[in-house]
Amino acid sequence: MVTATAVQDNFTVEEFIIEPPDNMELVDSQLVEKNGMTLKTGKIQSRLSRYWGDYKDSSGQGGEAYVEVPCRTNRQIRRPDVAYLTPELVAQFGNLATLPQSFPLIAEIVSPTDIAEDVFLKAQEYLASSCQEVWLVFPESRLIFVMTQNQILTFRSGDTASTQQILIGFSIEVDRLLA
Repeated sequence: MVTATAVQDNFTVEEFIIEPPDNMELVDSQLVEKNGMTLKTGKIQSRLSRYWGDYKDSSGQGGEAYVEVPCRTNRQIRRPDVAYLTPELVAQFGNLATLPQSFPLIAEIVSPTDIAEDVFLKAQEYLASSCQEVWLVFPESRLIFVMTQNQILTFRSGDTASTQQILIGFSIEVDRLLA
């Protein structure tokens, strides 16, 4: 996740869905630019996307892993840092410019400029909008929170984080992901 800076007011959801602007989210009717990505957060984002993508192939679960693509929540248009879409949803929505719902599995990589409260509120927004599982990755603290509707699990350095509801069976050592 990166800090967002407002660049335009009164942008409609319909305008965004038709032609999503690069590196932008629609938050409270404001078009905002995502910024604050560091080399470290970018590396972790790329690594997690690759791990999810490799696992969905090797496990035979299929689907697709994405980076920074737009999806609609009940309130906004967001661009999760990493997202996974099941094969059924790829078949249904795979050619749209903006996914009309949250991804089933989302990860936000928390940058040094992010405010923790905002990060958790964004995760709750995803979960209230069809998402079943959110990973909040805190590189500096070496923590991963895995959130579902019913629980929040915490994984620390030395632990192995694992999916709970989507992309079943995936796990990664916290230290390996955050190295």
